[in-house]
Amino acid sequence: MLCAYIFLLLTLSRVGLGSLQDKQNDFGMKVFFQLSQGSVDKNVALSPYGVASILSMAQLGAAGNTRKALTAAMGFSLQERGTSRRQRLLQRDLSSEEGVELASGVMVERKMSLEKGYRRALAKAFQTHPNQVDFTKTDEAVAIINSWVSDHTAGAIPEFLASGSLSDETRLVLLNALHFQGLWKVPFDPKFTQERMFHCANGSTVPVHMMRLTNYFNYGEFVTPDGVDYDVIEVPYEGDSLSMLLVSPFEPEVPLSVLSADVNSQRIQQWRAELRKVKRQLAMPRFTLDSEVNLKTALLEMGLGDMFNLASADFTRITTDERLCVSKVLQSVKIEVNERGTKAAAATAAVMFSRMAVEEITLDRPFLFLIQHKHTGAVLFMGHFNQPQQQ
Repeated sequence: MLCAYIFLLLTLSRVGLGSLQDKQNDFGMKVFFQLSQGSVDKNVALSPYGVASILSMAQLGAAGNTRKALTAAMGFSLQERGTSRRQRLLQRDLSSEEGVELASGVMVERKMSLEKGYRRALAKAFQTHPNQVDFTKTDEAVAIINSWVSDHTAGAIPEFLASGSLSDETRLVLLNALHFQGLWKVPFDPKFTQERMFHCANGSTVPVHMMRLTNYFNYGEFVTPDGVDYDVIEVPYEGDSLSMLLVSPFEPEVPLSVLSADVNSQRIQQWRAELRKVKRQLAMPRFTLDSEVNLKTALLEMGLGDMFNLASADFTRITTDERLCVSKVLQSVKIEVNERGTKAAAATAAVMFSRMAVEEITLDRPFLFLIQHKHTGAVLFMGHFNQPQQQ
């Protein structure tokens, strides 16, 4: 029995555009929470949109118990009538935003045939068609995929797959890349950037370049069901269609996992409904995050072990030529935040094988951030900033 690989990245979509999008957000944020459990004092970055997208593409090819498990864990099914169209509309809405680029691709082993229904489903939901690749030439295949990802992330992720990531048993690679570059609506003036101490999650202190801006922000104070107080401040990008939400506990010893455990689409909607415009001086670090993760363990914890098991995985809606299963799910994220704005890119892969005067808000301690497209509600990126990376 041979195996195959699937690589991907991002997606979303109310039994209108909203509820599907909410469910995809919620699924992606649950994966983030699972991932962050093992990284209490480390930086973590993820594209919830990308995780939902990659597994949506795999879900389109699932049958039997594998389909049931994916649908139960994700909370929605793209195989249901009308959802593929909503997925396509969502992708179209995101792609139409200035500064946002989305792309989907399918690389299939040249000797393997895909089911016609799967080809149609991919075209309908993700507007993509298969390209043949010779996976027996593994180095060439890695180079082809890395070139595709680099081209669709403006060069931000030039080497998504390491040498040796593929084998001659690779059969299918589903790709989706997301690139975002946005300028702040009101930029931070570099002359006000000062070196200040950041209090890391592990108890140490590290000097950082702290950006400062006095302006009117949407701001609110909230409390988790367990009684943890925190605040949320929104920093909009030029055009107002995307923004960064900065979430920080009042008490510095509170781990960020307490906050991320409470973050879902409903909570974000509550924030947006209750935020009020107030004048604040915001001080936040200038930072860069690079994250490369294998999400297999997180997905196993969420009850998706079936699709990783060659004996039980059922992807017969993709092909009946060979039995397929998922061996790993990879995502690479790069985020750069400075005085001018934000650059962010993500690539995700599921591998199948057969086989004061103004009050000051100072983020000088760990904080949670989310980059959201306000019209669709899609959470493109989120992360824990626990400590500055060593220069």
